Amino acid sequence: MSPIEITLLLLLFATVMFVWERIPLALTAVIVCLALVLTGVLDPKTAFNGFINTNVILFVGMFIVGGALFETGMANRIGGLVTRFAKTERQLIVAIMVIVGLLSGVLSNTGTAAILIPVVIGIAAKSGFSRSRLLMPLVFAAAMGGNLSLIGAPGNLIAQSALQNVGLEFSFFEYAKVGLPLLAGGIIYFAFFGHRLLPAGSSKAVTGVTEATHDFSSVPKWKQITSLMVMIATILGMVFESAIGVPLHITACVGAAFLVLVG
Repeated sequence: MSPIEITLLLLLFATVMFVWERIPLALTAVIVCLALVLTGVLDPKTAFNGFINTNVILFVGMFIVGGALFETGMANRIGGLVTRFAKTERQLIVAIMVIVGLLSGVLSNTGTAAILIPVVIGIAAKSGFSRSRLLMPLVFAAAMGGNLSLIGAPGNLIAQSALQNVGLEFSFFEYAKVGLPLLAGGIIYFAFFGHRLLPAGSSKAVTGVTEATHDFSSVPKWKQITSLMVMIATILGMVFESAIGVPLHITACVGAAFLVLVG
């Protein structure tokens, strides 16, 4: 078999396994890399070069920084702010989209949506509004918010890697030139028109959707504040990368290491 045929077969295998999810997705990816090496299509250095890419290191560091925000309950507190100021369904939709959109821009948009879904389900239960009418805007806001910064979505860093190969790169908030108007337009649309098209539903439990939320009452307040301050400091370090002379991935790793060291 030619290298092209082998590559196409492995691509088909990866696609099927990603959809089937019989084994973990990460394991599927590693199997493909190993298969490309064992069949001689790629040499080991080329096959695993992406594992030491600076953008991968950046993502790992930011997952830890963002994880601290979620694990300490600070993200839940931020999400819970919507109930203080939003009383009507339309106000709740706008508030949820603003908070989720902004958090998705500086953290993982997928992680932000996953963590805040139980928060919004709880808000729906307390307010009596349909959870489906609140969750749909949350998902759209997370998708649009991922376009605010370099680390908002995996695709952003993939594009960054491609540019770096030709000696170019995006700045931290380069995507916001398009992403911010997109997010603002999406929020305005849902506020005035989109909410009328949202599916009608009840606030009762839906099969397959959990209302379980974590109890963060035992988490010391200083940990919550520290997680927020480190995230802000990390983002500021990335914004002013050229001024301080520290690469993005190093800034992310410093923030992650500090959070681990302070427990």
